[in-house]
Amino acid sequence: MRQGDTETAVPASGIATRRFQDLPGPKGVPFFGNALQIEKNRVHEQFELWSREFGPFFRVRIGPRRLLVVSDHAVIASVLRDRPKAFRRPTHHGDIVREMGFELGLFFVNDEVWKNQRRMVMAAFDPGHLRAYFPSLLNVVQRLHGRWDRAAKAGGEIDLQADLMRYTVDAIAGLAFGSDVNTLESDDDTIQRHLNQIFPAIARRVTASVRYWRFVKLPADRRLERSVREVKMAIEDFIIQARKRILEPAANGRPRNLLEATIAAEDGSNTSDRDIAGNVVTMLLAGEDTTANTMAWMLDLLYRDPDVLRRAREEVRRIAPDVSRFTIDQMDELNFVEACIHETMRLKPVAPLLPSQANGDTVIADIEVPADTIVIGLMRRDATDDRYFPEPEKFDPDRWLGGGPHSPNAKSPTRVSMPFGAGPRLCPGRNLALLEIKMAMAMLLGNFSIDRVGAADGKPARELFAFAMGPVGLRMKLSTAQMTCGAPAT
Repeated sequence: MRQGDTETAVPASGIATRRFQDLPGPKGVPFFGNALQIEKNRVHEQFELWSREFGPFFRVRIGPRRLLVVSDHAVIASVLRDRPKAFRRPTHHGDIVREMGFELGLFFVNDEVWKNQRRMVMAAFDPGHLRAYFPSLLNVVQRLHGRWDRAAKAGGEIDLQADLMRYTVDAIAGLAFGSDVNTLESDDDTIQRHLNQIFPAIARRVTASVRYWRFVKLPADRRLERSVREVKMAIEDFIIQARKRILEPAANGRPRNLLEATIAAEDGSNTSDRDIAGNVVTMLLAGEDTTANTMAWMLDLLYRDPDVLRRAREEVRRIAPDVSRFTIDQMDELNFVEACIHETMRLKPVAPLLPSQANGDTVIADIEVPADTIVIGLMRRDATDDRYFPEPEKFDPDRWLGGGPHSPNAKSPTRVSMPFGAGPRLCPGRNLALLEIKMAMAMLLGNFSIDRVGAADGKPARELFAFAMGPVGLRMKLSTAQMTCGAPAT
C-alpha cells in the first residue's frame, strides 16, 4: 500500500525523533535541487503525487531554498495557528513583490507591521460595513445578469473565467475603492489585463531558482513593468479620490467602501498611504482571480451533477427569486448554495499550497526543522482522503450541512478543509468572498438554464496553477427558458 494512504495522522507537535535532512523526497540535482523537475503550472499536483509516494512529510529543494512539504491537516493547522510567533510569510515573497514595485499589504507583511495592518483591514471588513456595501455589489450583479442575458438570447458561448473576472474586478473596484470601472458593460478590461500579467508573474518569480530578470529583461518582463506602472497609477488615484470623498459633507465621516473604511481606521494604527496602497493590491489579489476561479469550478461541478444543481436552483427560486430585489438577509439564508461553495473549495481549492517560513529552529510533528525552512501545506490532500470524507471525490454539499450520507464520521469538515487558512492569519475577506459568490450564483440559478459548461474538447477542465489554481478553457452556454438543465453525472 502507499505510505501516504496507510500512515495515520501524527501529533501536530512533539519531541524530535527525525531530522529534516533525513526525510524522504524526490531526488534532485546539484545547484538546482528539484527545480528542473517541477512544472510550475501544475506544481500542486506534483506535490500531491509526491505525498502519495513519500508520505505526509517530505523534503524538496528549489535552488538554495529548503522546503518541508506537509499533507497532514492537523500539522498544517498547528503551523498556521503558530503564526506569527513561530512562523511567518516567506520573506522572499515580500521581496519579490517589493522588487516589482509594489508596497507590501497584509498578505505579505510580518511581525508588528502585520499586526498594525491587520487591525486596519479587519475594521474595513466589519459586518456593518458589508451591509453598507451591498447596494454597490448588487449593481454589479445586475450588470452581469444583463451581459449573460444578452449572451443567452444570442445563443452565444460565454468565456466563463473572463466574464467572472470582469465581475470580480468590477465588484472589488466599486466595493473596495468606490470606482465604477464597469468592464461588464464596456468591455474595457484594462485593470483585469494588467492583473493577469502581474499575479502569474509573482507566482513564477517566487518559485524561480535563478532571478534572471535582475540581469536580463525578456519581453514578458517588460510587459510586466508596464502593467505594474498602470496598476500603481490606478491605485494612487483610488486613494486620492477616496480621501476626497470621505471629507465631503454628505459622507458625514461614514465610509462607503472598503478603502474609505481602511483610511478611516488608520488613525492610531501606525499606518500610512504606503500601507494602504499595499492593501489595495491585496484587495485586488483576494477579490479577482481567487473568487472568479472558485465560481468557475463551482459551475463546472454543478453542471456535472444535475441533482445538486436542481436543489441549488430550487433554494434560490424559493428564497431569492428576483435579482433586482436581492437583500443581504436572503443571501444569508442560501444554506445549500453556501454548502456547494464549501464543497467546491474542498475539491478545487484555489490556494492548494499554503507556504509558511520557520522563524527559528523548531519541531514540526516529530521532525527537527532548521530556521528559515519553508513549510508548504498541501491543503487538498487530506480533504480528498477517505479517512476523513467517505467517497472523497464525490461532489456532495450535504457534507457541510450535517447528517448527510457523506458527512465526515469523526471530524468537522472545517477542521480538514481549510480554504481560507486558519489561525490569526485567517483570510479577513472570507465573508465578502462568500457573499460575492452567493450573489452571482443566485442571479444565474434564478434566471437561466445552464445548457453547457465545459472545456472545448469535452474533457474535464485541466487545473492550472498561476498564483491561484483555476480551470483551463471553461465555456458556458445559457438559455432563458425555464427547463431542466445539467449534464449527466460523471
